[in-house]
Amino acid sequence: MKIAIVEDDINVRKSLEIAMGEYSEFKIETFKNPLDALKKLDGSYDLIVTDLNMPKMDGIEFIKELNGRYEVVVITGNATLQRAVESIKLGVKDFLIKPFEIETLVKAIKRADKVQKVVKKRDSDKVEDESNSDREIEEKDGFLGESPALLKSLNIAKRTAVTDVSVLLLGESGVGKEVFAKYIHNNSNRKKRPFIAINMAAIPEHLLESELFGYEKGAFTDASASKQGQFELASGGTLFLDEIAEMPYPLQAKLLRALQEREIMRLGSKKSIPIDIRLISATNASIEDKIEKSEFREDLYYRINTIPLNIPPLRERKEEILDIANRKLQQVSNEYGLEEREFSEEAKDELLNYSWPGNIRELLSVVERASILSDGDVITPENLFLQNREVKQEKSIADMEKELITEVLNSCNFDKKESAKILGMAQTVLERKTKQYGLL
Repeated sequence: MKIAIVEDDINVRKSLEIAMGEYSEFKIETFKNPLDALKKLDGSYDLIVTDLNMPKMDGIEFIKELNGRYEVVVITGNATLQRAVESIKLGVKDFLIKPFEIETLVKAIKRADKVQKVVKKRDSDKVEDESNSDREIEEKDGFLGESPALLKSLNIAKRTAVTDVSVLLLGESGVGKEVFAKYIHNNSNRKKRPFIAINMAAIPEHLLESELFGYEKGAFTDASASKQGQFELASGGTLFLDEIAEMPYPLQAKLLRALQEREIMRLGSKKSIPIDIRLISATNASIEDKIEKSEFREDLYYRINTIPLNIPPLRERKEEILDIANRKLQQVSNEYGLEEREFSEEAKDELLNYSWPGNIRELLSVVERASILSDGDVITPENLFLQNREVKQEKSIADMEKELITEVLNSCNFDKKESAKILGMAQTVLERKTKQYGLL
């Protein structure tokens, strides 16, 4: 495999040339700037490794000049979110931040090589073999709609999937962040390895560290046997940390070290264990606000936020509402053996005009309840109970969430277990939010 390395720092360039020379399967040629490289690139190279901040020509401009003719791995010591996103949009296969271990670069190169082979095979396949359209993939991976807003986010997710960069999924509660995380995993080179999801807010603080990093026998009173943590269990695959903003501040330093050093240490152990995971995080909170309040580490934020991916709320994807509602209606009818039902025109109007502060999760809950409580085969606005849920658009998400939680708690006589089930959140999360909103 013939690789061109473009790096203006002579020390880094020589170090990479020497280190990569130890791998017999690679033929390495180095260039001190993109202009020199462009003069020599003749189509015989399989992959380009390039820095971004270089004299004479910026790395981004260099990648644009390549115009997709080569697979590219970026290495940089001055990563910014904007440049990372721009690189991914240009088709970069991996984005490594200096300093890194040479093995990390080798793994990135080998992953890119596999991607190249897949692309070549795909291009040579017959047209009928391409019947798995984007829509079919989206449905298989848990997506129920195909609005332009959703497809735009999916396009970024698909581009990101073929790399190993960290992704931070942003969006309101209930928009489907875990579905997006699974989609990225299922479209990555790690898809045959584990996908493990952890909700930071659902695990008691005193148990979270041992859950993530594991422990040795005797590490604490009840540790009668050693146990692997989720980092080890996710080895080779993807670790999804939901509600990352709720992670206790003291534990954030340990997470940062694990991501930087690519190794963890179990509780009660002095032995480091190598890890190989792709991290995807998610939050519906403003991490920037938490950083200002010293509740979240800024260095960890930049580590997990290489690619920020915003998932639009359901009110910005109105084209999907009736389709999702009808599918859920059919599912519930089949599951409970109910007669086939349909929405009246008035009910459809209510579904389309409601603001859906709880997003898809709320919509599915409303449809399930309406289909079960409906007396006939036509679901009316009265069955939806949306009139009392409706809120003014100018209210904040927090206000809408507070009112929704209050309504559900009242309807369940403050049964937190049942309320949490209806709201689609962990009971520990509900308890935290009731305290936050003063609903106790």
